[in-house]
Amino acid sequence: MAFPKSRYAPSRRALHWGIAVLMVLAYVFILGRENFERGSEARQAMVQAHFWIGLAILALMLPRLLLMFSRPAPPVSPPLPAWQSLPAKGLHLLLYLMLVLQPVLGLLTAWTDGKELLLPFTQVVVPPLLSPDEDLAHRLEELHELVGTAFYWLVGLHVAAALYHHFIRRDDTLRRMT
Repeated sequence: MAFPKSRYAPSRRALHWGIAVLMVLAYVFILGRENFERGSEARQAMVQAHFWIGLAILALMLPRLLLMFSRPAPPVSPPLPAWQSLPAKGLHLLLYLMLVLQPVLGLLTAWTDGKELLLPFTQVVVPPLLSPDEDLAHRLEELHELVGTAFYWLVGLHVAAALYHHFIRRDDTLRRMT
């Protein structure tokens, strides 16, 4: 099925918005855990949901990266000036890097902290690939949080740029992804 040349392929749009929803859910679950007592089943369920959503994002990044190379972005109309084009490409590369790095850091943190990763809706534990190491776990957790904070700022910048293009510049940047 052909798609208009002025829009991203449906597969790229679906992955973009699907991952965006998963990112929001990952954030909601990790913040929501604070509403429950440490050690409680409810808190553990929130953390497990955060882990699995992160891993789902990581899994979806493989087809997303493959599609990025096989189905290039449609051109922006009217074209961007060079001073906007290069930062836009840089921002997108950083977003893609963080969409891979953040779940990997979370997984490494969980394993080195000795946390169990349960298969969803079961008590089956996914065997860790790393041995517990409290010092490494602490450093990885700090890095995961630092990258997460920077990531949310970049996502905010990405959203602000999309709104700028749509409402101020009035080009088709946002419409290409809807």
